[in-house]
Amino acid sequence: MVSYSSLIYGVGGIVVAGMASLVAFQEKLVYVPVLPGLTKSYPTTPDRLRLIFEDVWLTSADGVRLHSWFIRFSPNSTGPTILFLQENAGNIAHRLEMVRIMLEKLHCNIFMLSYRGYGASDGYPSQNGITMDAQTALDHLAQRTDIDTTQIVVFGRSLGGAVGAVVTKNNPDKVAGLILENTFTSILDMAGVLLPFLKYFIGGNPKKILNFVVRSPWNTIDVIGQIKQPILFLSGKRDEIVPPFHMEMLYAKAAVNNKRCMFMEFPNGMHMDTWLTGGDHYWETVETFLQENVLKNENVMKSSL
Repeated sequence: MVSYSSLIYGVGGIVVAGMASLVAFQEKLVYVPVLPGLTKSYPTTPDRLRLIFEDVWLTSADGVRLHSWFIRFSPNSTGPTILFLQENAGNIAHRLEMVRIMLEKLHCNIFMLSYRGYGASDGYPSQNGITMDAQTALDHLAQRTDIDTTQIVVFGRSLGGAVGAVVTKNNPDKVAGLILENTFTSILDMAGVLLPFLKYFIGGNPKKILNFVVRSPWNTIDVIGQIKQPILFLSGKRDEIVPPFHMEMLYAKAAVNNKRCMFMEFPNGMHMDTWLTGGDHYWETVETFLQENVLKNENVMKSSL
């Protein structure tokens, strides 16, 4: 018969082993540049979809070489321009079909950034590093003379929303608006969602004893309340990765001091397909947000054709 003390030691050993794995391999859980069964390289490129684009190579503040695609709606399109910040898994090529539809529906330019360690970019991902990468991309857009730099919008899904919130807060003079889709309150809160036993040790609300071991906390809930620009929250109610109440909490925190917040739910939206299952309603919501908060007049999109 197994003694009570042996059981306690066994459970304790499992917890310790789990915590040790988290400390050692947490970046591999938060950042997944390569999807299972695929390579790090791009499975497709914008030219295969007959998109108007240019390869853009940037150097981050710490010297990391970054690859991006700047995709235009039309040869003479000046804006609006969306800085697209992707989820944690795969690379920008895996988002090209969604971006193609975004171009068609919104008549905008799109800048797709490969975080360090993703796609053709050098380096290894980290919270500090990816934040620098997003800042580098935004600085590049703000210095371009072929777009309207007053119409730069940050769009982030999941991890990209956390990245986008930081870069938007830090650049009130460069970012005209922020769009968040299926984003978490923090990685601290997500730890207990992905590995339930961790909720007793790691979490942002209330703060837990082992939060200090998390190297990429991405505390979006703390950042969102400091943003002054307009924010659109797009929430898939069937999100199987990030509990939808995370988006509700982010909206509630932002709306306390920011009256230019808009929240929209999509009943059938899952973590990665809200843009698809939301159909025309999804794109009409985004277009309305842009027209009311970013564009100089309702015909700006059409004038760039």
